[in-house]
Amino acid sequence: MRVRDKVRRPDQRKFLSFSFLGTEIVKRHIAAKAIARFKQRVRKLTGRTRGVKVETMVAQLSRYLRGWLGYFGFQTPWALRSLESWLRRRLRAVVWEQWKRGKVRFAELHKRGVRKDLAAQAAGSAHGPWRLSSSPALNAALPNAYFASLGLTPLVVN
Repeated sequence: MRVRDKVRRPDQRKFLSFSFLGTEIVKRHIAAKAIARFKQRVRKLTGRTRGVKVETMVAQLSRYLRGWLGYFGFQTPWALRSLESWLRRRLRAVVWEQWKRGKVRFAELHKRGVRKDLAAQAAGSAHGPWRLSSSPALNAALPNAYFASLGLTPLVVN
């Protein structure tokens, strides 16, 4: 076997949950398996059958995020922004599930400053929690600042 056959191209290298992508300019990225494990762990920590308050859930999640960031925190910001956005959407879906019924959902949305018509539309929607978690009503009622006030560890520092 020739030496040239043993050397892999940079876009084929994987090492310790990182992958190196690109042919001309090689960039380090979080490996797809590591992102899948991250999402699996977050799903476990934010499970709808856990029966804990969102404040407790965020505290437990933040401990995990701090450790994860210690290892992956120096990665490309766009990948971390994408994960952070997914994480907040997951938390919005969890809160929506915790509100349970339409009357409670409407009252919570309206209490948090959402217009009555928009709150009624969201509360009466037949769509599931994941779909509604990106709705204007939930984004207004549960903005990013709300999760920051609960102590959610940011993945990207602006």
